[in-house]
Parts: sequence; structure tokens; C-alpha cells
Amino acid sequence: MAKTRELCKDIRDKIVDLHKAGMGYRTIGKQLGEKATTVGAIIRKWKKFKMTVNLPRSGAPCKISPRGASMIMRKVRDQPRTTRQDLVNDLKRAGTTVSKKTISNTLRRHGLKSCSARKVPLLKPAHVQPRLKFANDHLDDPEEEWEKVMWSDETKIELFGLNSTRRVWRKKKDEYNPKNTIPTVKHGGGNIILWGCFSAKGTGRLHRIEGRMDGAMYREILANNRLPSVRALKMGRGWVFQHDNDPKHTARATKEWLRKKHLKVLEWPSQ
Repeated sequence: MAKTRELCKDIRDKIVDLHKAGMGYRTIGKQLGEKATTVGAIIRKWKKFKMTVNLPRSGAPCKISPRGASMIMRKVRDQPRTTRQDLVNDLKRAGTTVSKKTISNTLRRHGLKSCSARKVPLLKPAHVQPRLKFANDHLDDPEEEWEKVMWSDETKIELFGLNSTRRVWRKKKDEYNPKNTIPTVKHGGGNIILWGCFSAKGTGRLHRIEGRMDGAMYREILANNRLPSVRALKMGRGWVFQHDNDPKHTARATKEWLRKKHLKVLEWPSQ
């Protein structure tokens, strides 16, 4: 992967002269012992700038050749979790010795930067299709419909300890590409369990769950926090309630309670 030698001006001028004489790239290459691609590059440069000498460079020349840059770009596209040291080692095996700082500069010039991998729910194949169907079913729903939804969920908040962070090389809009994310399992640990709700108009009530929540406790939380949140957010009539498919949410007693309260529930895909 070391840089190739540069042709002297005499050979470059000879290539241009032979091209003017009507010879093709391959014929010129065979006659002068150069690759046809090299001949073509010199002729294209001559056509564009009307000269064969190298143009003045701004700053120091790149330590990594275009071929080497292409190699590390392919590596990080296929394996975004590749470290800078991995790339330094790859280039060293190919004959180019550079620092990790040079690797960073090269990747940034190609639009990549080191970012923390986003955490997303761990989806099995059985989860993907229902989610895709849900997205397609609601693809054309107007914005006003989503403004009527009261979203709710429970979560555990970690008060102590560090969450592991992994960094990936990606472009700005690729944060949710599966290669650039870290799968997570819901309710992965913590010390405080909370139930909360929100809508497009703002956040509703937040309720701390003491002990282990069962179906009866969940229904009590809804009874005490649902309507006050709706009134505070001024959602009016026709609002829709959303919760996921947790067993406490889908229990027969909970479904019957929701039916008696005349609540319209948004159908939700698994996971």
C-alpha cells in the first residue's frame, strides 16, 4: 500500500506527444513500460490543465495513498466498530506506517467521525415484520392523528454504575444503521422504576412504582394518572391511549378495564 513512484516530466511529455500522434492508452503504456491507467491519468490531467507538471500542493502531502484510503473506508463501512489501531495495523501490513491521528484525519475528510453507537431494542426476525406492517399501515396518517395519541411506558433508571459505550465510524445521518447501533434489552437494570406519559402537547404525569408491579397496580396507576394528564395537556375528545404489549398491559382484566372506561387503544407491534 506504499505510494507509487511519480513519473519524471520527460516521460509525461512523451506520453502526451504519443497521444497527440494518435496512439491509444494501452499502446503508449506498452511502448513506455507503464500502466494504461497511469497513461490515462496523465493525459486527462494534460487535457484539463494544459500541463504535465505537478500542481503546487497546499501543506504536506497525504501519508495515505488514495488506494490506502479506499481500503480503510471499505473496512469501516463493513465493520463500523473497527478501531483506529486496527486500521493502523492494516496499513502497516500493507507497507504504510501512519499514526492514529492520521487515520482520524483521513476518515474525517471522507465525511466520517467517531460517534457513540446508539442503543436500540434487540429485535428478532419475528418482531421485524409486525413493526414493518405497523409502519406501512400508518404511513399516510395525518399529523393531526398522532397529536391525539397519549404515549405511555415504564422504565428503570440506573442511579449508579456506568453504561458501556462503544464508538463507531459513521456519517451524520447513519446513526440508526444496524451496523452503527448496540442492541439493548428493555428494562436492562436500574434502581428506580417509573411510569410516565406524554403527547405532542407535552409531558403528562410521572409516577414512581414501588415494589413489583402487577396488573392490579398498573390499572391503579392508569386510574390515578391517565385523566389528570389528559386534562393538563388539553387533549380534548377522541384521544387515543398507547402502551406496549407487556403482559400486565395485555392481561384480560386490564383489557376489560380499558373497555369499561371506553378507552381507544392504539394497536402496538411486539417488542
